[in-house]
Amino acid sequence: MIFADRQDAYTEKDLEEILEPWKMLFDFTEGGHNRAPKFPMPNNWDFLMRAAHLLKDEAAHVIVRLTLDKMAAGGIYDHVGGGFARYSVDGKWHIPHFEKMLYDNGQLMSLYADAYKWCEEDRYKEVVYETFDWLKREMTSPEGGFYSALDADSEGVEGKFYTWDKKEIDEILSDDAEIFNLFYQVTDDGNWGEEQTNNLWVRKEKEEFAEAFDITEKKLDEILKESREKLLIVRNKRIRPGLDDKILTSWNSLMLKGLVNAYQAFADEKFLNMAIQNINFIQNNMMKDDGGIYRNYKNGEANISGFLDDYALLIDALISLYESTFNEDYLSSAKALTNYVLDHFMDQESGMFFYTSNKDEELIARKYEVMDNVIPASNSVMAWNLKKLGLLFDNPHYIKTYQKMLAAVVPNIKSYASGYSNWASLLLEEVKGSFEIAITGDEASLKRKEIEKIYIPNKIILGGKQGNLPLLQDKFIGDTKIFVCKDKSCQLPVSNVDEVIKQILE
Repeated sequence: MIFADRQDAYTEKDLEEILEPWKMLFDFTEGGHNRAPKFPMPNNWDFLMRAAHLLKDEAAHVIVRLTLDKMAAGGIYDHVGGGFARYSVDGKWHIPHFEKMLYDNGQLMSLYADAYKWCEEDRYKEVVYETFDWLKREMTSPEGGFYSALDADSEGVEGKFYTWDKKEIDEILSDDAEIFNLFYQVTDDGNWGEEQTNNLWVRKEKEEFAEAFDITEKKLDEILKESREKLLIVRNKRIRPGLDDKILTSWNSLMLKGLVNAYQAFADEKFLNMAIQNINFIQNNMMKDDGGIYRNYKNGEANISGFLDDYALLIDALISLYESTFNEDYLSSAKALTNYVLDHFMDQESGMFFYTSNKDEELIARKYEVMDNVIPASNSVMAWNLKKLGLLFDNPHYIKTYQKMLAAVVPNIKSYASGYSNWASLLLEEVKGSFEIAITGDEASLKRKEIEKIYIPNKIILGGKQGNLPLLQDKFIGDTKIFVCKDKSCQLPVSNVDEVIKQILE
């Protein structure tokens, strides 16, 4: 099959056909979709944020901001300890199913970090930092792996660990209790009527609230922060929910990428340090002798051969790590794993990848997953990986493979956008094009950090003081230079980031 060039194959009309019907399903009052229960669905909002930015789509802009604001203010978010629960049982993000999953929080860390770059909303930064604190405190093994989940219940009662009686808060906070209780909607009878207890959530803007108490927003923030810290100390003495302490390659990779995205947004080394600690754990404990990977690690032992999502999500995380370090070892690992996937997971007939390897025990039927769910489909992630690695290594086989995969899925995206949103992001990038930003010279890392703080979703960054990638050849020409390239054509090198943005916007 011969594939047309990107600009001939797809247009913004294809994207309109995806976006317009989807807008009918948005809840423009409470955010998310107009139904209950409400799941975070990070890859939905990631696509819509990209669309808002690259297509200047106002409705997408409004719904993404509203959804991220409402989730961060809602009871689905743990205001005392950080991190998100799995979903809200109601339509207002108030009462969650209290189970906390690593895969949700890894993706939501990515989403809120990218959203901060997009609109510089301080609350989004707080969410990322608080979720990091939860990850470090409750979900990280001594070796640097990340545990899978925390149960919803403790002492046989759902949410008991996370909810509060007003009298208890009054005793702990004394003078600050009034402000805290009003801000987080705490009542004598309980704001969770069925259980007669309180699950913290926010329904008023800080500015309006501070004004009512005749204090500054800064003073309000101080009171609330100190109060949350006091409650956390008390909460940590409670009987804890059960911990699922298995370490999964796929879910670890989602959190690993979340940490890298946080590092890109905030240039805070603690995010990168934890990401490197985690990739070292994976590479030291989850790799097989034949070049493949294991799926599961528990009690000091790795077992179960990796499925496609383990490979796809780990490759994705490795590419992100390369972009934030310029360490080509990460890219070499990503390429080796990609070739392993091509050799052992490929279905030549459909052009997709099976979920299981041809080296595993024969199943009745090998299946593949194409629909994006709470976690993106392993095939959509692999298509993205092939695109990025195809650009970085100038590999036409990778490029043709992902193009064939995308072409097969485009009709499905148009009929059910929310179920194919990671594919939709790939289609959006096909229409708008990808920028390869090559940075060479002694100050390459400094320039990279400047660029990474800017929201440019359709880019890939490469470079360093030296490098062996095809796009870097003949670009080490003395002083630090930045090359903006698109469709294998590079503009004249520039020295500062403002000029880079100007070239991208032209």
